[in-house]
Amino acid sequence: MNALFAVYRREVSGYFQTPAAYVFLAIFLFAAGAFTFHVGRFFDTGSVDLAPFFAFHPWLYLVFLPALAMRLWSEEIRSGSFEVALTLPIPIWASVLGKFLAAWTVAAAALALTAPIWVTVNQLGAPDNAAIAVAYLGSLLMAGGYLAIGEAASALTGNQVIAFVIGVFAAFLFTVTGLPIVVESLNGWAPTSLVEGVAGLSALARFDSLQRGVVEARDIIYFLSLIAAWLAVAGLCVAARRG
Repeated sequence: MNALFAVYRREVSGYFQTPAAYVFLAIFLFAAGAFTFHVGRFFDTGSVDLAPFFAFHPWLYLVFLPALAMRLWSEEIRSGSFEVALTLPIPIWASVLGKFLAAWTVAAAALALTAPIWVTVNQLGAPDNAAIAVAYLGSLLMAGGYLAIGEAASALTGNQVIAFVIGVFAAFLFTVTGLPIVVESLNGWAPTSLVEGVAGLSALARFDSLQRGVVEARDIIYFLSLIAAWLAVAGLCVAARRG
């Protein structure tokens, strides 16, 4: 655990000692506000909830979170410090989990900074704050899943741009598999079990329930499993480089 906390502290410091975290937070908040108030027409919906705010989270995370995670391993691989890090008495799992938790902390900070939107909706009426809290939890879990995908992509290559592209592509697949256009394209030729299995991989379907304030164990388990599976992939990639 000491090794885990050491990696976590180093990575968090790395984010905030450079412009990376501040640029991410600023652009994310700007994009979240723009999509909520302009694209989602927050003030024109006539309802007192944060549906227009949460509706765009999967698509924002699809781009922003692989960008946040792309440096986790790629920078060390590119600079050559990866080999030095492997000689330290730090287990691979501690390095993988510590880096992930550091990136997740920055994502959580971005979510926390959107609290004024929550305050605004309370000023406008009497929203279901319990449902909003559940939606925030679902958003945080989804962010963790996309960050785990991004870390696995980062562990594959020393090029941050390539890591970003791979991360976006993988996250995109886990986003769109549940969309009607994908399901309908499979219905014509694929077995029903395969169609249902592909649709079940969609983060959108799982997040939809949570953003409406509905807590189901299967949705929580899905996101925790997504995180665990991709962190395991990242660990295998790191172990393979260690040889």
